[in-house]
Amino acid sequence: MMPQRPLRSPAGLLHRRRPAPVAVDDVRAAAAAVLPGLVTGGLRAAVLTDPARGPVLVLAEDERRTRLPLRDLAEDMTDAGVDPATDGVAAALTAVVARRPVSDAVAARTGVAVLDWTDERRSAVGWRVVVRRGERTVAWTPSDRADAAAVARTRTGAAARAADAGGVLRVEGPVALWSHPGAPMLATAALAAPERLLARIADAGLGLRDPNVVVTPTRPLACAAAGVADRLAGLTGEACVRLPWTGLTRLAWL
Repeated sequence: MMPQRPLRSPAGLLHRRRPAPVAVDDVRAAAAAVLPGLVTGGLRAAVLTDPARGPVLVLAEDERRTRLPLRDLAEDMTDAGVDPATDGVAAALTAVVARRPVSDAVAARTGVAVLDWTDERRSAVGWRVVVRRGERTVAWTPSDRADAAAVARTRTGAAARAADAGGVLRVEGPVALWSHPGAPMLATAALAAPERLLARIADAGLGLRDPNVVVTPTRPLACAAAGVADRLAGLTGEACVRLPWTGLTRLAWL
């Protein structure tokens, strides 16, 4: 009988497949490489030394200040399976900077109104101001410095810009689909000017009278007659909200 080969340890196999950890020095090197290109407008970014937490990435923009220890960033990147090579860490760090909080001034200048979930159960939607950063959109939360009048002005400006946020219309039978290929969250921005969207749908050859919309934030917006919209909502397989066209003006701000 041939001698049986020893089985490889499953733990050892998992160890070999586990990606190498991202080190603090990897994050520091990526910061030195990418931060100069990300600092635009009022954003300031630097790696500073904290006596208690070691090197810290500091992002400052208007009234917003974010401090992120490189040790925590390295651990998060390791847990997420980020490639520790230069390009992988640089891409992950770029995404971290893109997720930074939105300042009041930036929201006032460039914010766009979109529909977003009002609760974790995803049972309803409301208007929210977001700022686009590449393909990503980041929601604005007013700071303590923003009074009611400033918040109202920012929301009004965001609603006005929403109408010109762009998008692509596709008609499939009795359904009009409106999407935004650059930043999916911006698809619902078109509902800030619903009559303009309805006119574009009519120009495309689909006449809708008192339509309904099926809203799934980050997904294409579907517009159809009430019965068709009801069937679509039942078939989508994910959380969505069906709204009558007249109900759009009654949605609250988040």
